[in-house]
Amino acid sequence: MSSPVLFIIASLIWGSTFWAITLQLGHTAPAVSVAYRFFLAAAALFAICLVRRDSLRLPWRTHRWMALQGGLTFGISYICTYESEQHIVSGLVAVMFALMVFWTPIWSRVFFGTEVKGRTWACGGIATVGVALLFWHSISDAWQELKTGGDGHFLAGVVLALAATLASSAGSIVVNKVKEQSSNLPLTMAWSMLWGASMVAVWSLANGNAFTLPESPTYWAGLVYLSIFGSVIAFFAYFTLIGRIGANKAVYIGVVTPVLSVLLSVQLEDYRPGLLEFLGMVLCLASVAWAVRTPAARSVQSANLNNAIESP
Repeated sequence: MSSPVLFIIASLIWGSTFWAITLQLGHTAPAVSVAYRFFLAAAALFAICLVRRDSLRLPWRTHRWMALQGGLTFGISYICTYESEQHIVSGLVAVMFALMVFWTPIWSRVFFGTEVKGRTWACGGIATVGVALLFWHSISDAWQELKTGGDGHFLAGVVLALAATLASSAGSIVVNKVKEQSSNLPLTMAWSMLWGASMVAVWSLANGNAFTLPESPTYWAGLVYLSIFGSVIAFFAYFTLIGRIGANKAVYIGVVTPVLSVLLSVQLEDYRPGLLEFLGMVLCLASVAWAVRTPAARSVQSANLNNAIESP
């Protein structure tokens, strides 16, 4: 499957998942829903591996990286995402995830010495302006409420969403380290999700959350959609893209996602964007088109190795 198709698949699915998460809020503790989601997704992936007759065993050194990826991507990031959507609207959380276009290159630079091009910062700046315009009115209303003595939940939601983007970006950087250990993506995804779900379950139990089974059909419909489409299919497309074009480019899925969230709101929530919102959509899409044409950044270590090979 081509990279543009994978990009579109992940963007279309994740464009709806921020809204789908709201279907699960209020029925059980957010962390419990996160655990259910990734336990189910991991089970589906392990089933795929068994059908393919893959061995499920991996060495401990691989599990260390998968545990790190699971804790960051499927643990911390999603606990913070679900919690934040209790305080701020899902669209604003989607906006915050556009900041991954900054965090991912920064993490890559800090941990692996990857060069960050000036054009990357320019694309990220344009993308962030675009998503801000998309939800400008929501941001303004929330700010006015805070100034008039609001309860501060909005600020808590923003901080949680920011933490989610930082954890998710760090997890994206770990993907390539996991791939170096094993090229079996369904298997490494399954173990990473199992690690993440297990950590979330321990966190939930430590906080006294009860693992109840909600009776709402809407909750379970949302859980199946988020587990199979939002986790198995979308993450498979995303992680495959990271392996092909690098995390710094694949992360632009998080810029397209808020645009699709707005379009979904138009259909399901009777939302009518104005000129400002349409301008934001144009800026988002333009930044993605510009970014994906940028040559992939090379790590300092790889560049030095290439120079050594080419030297007489």
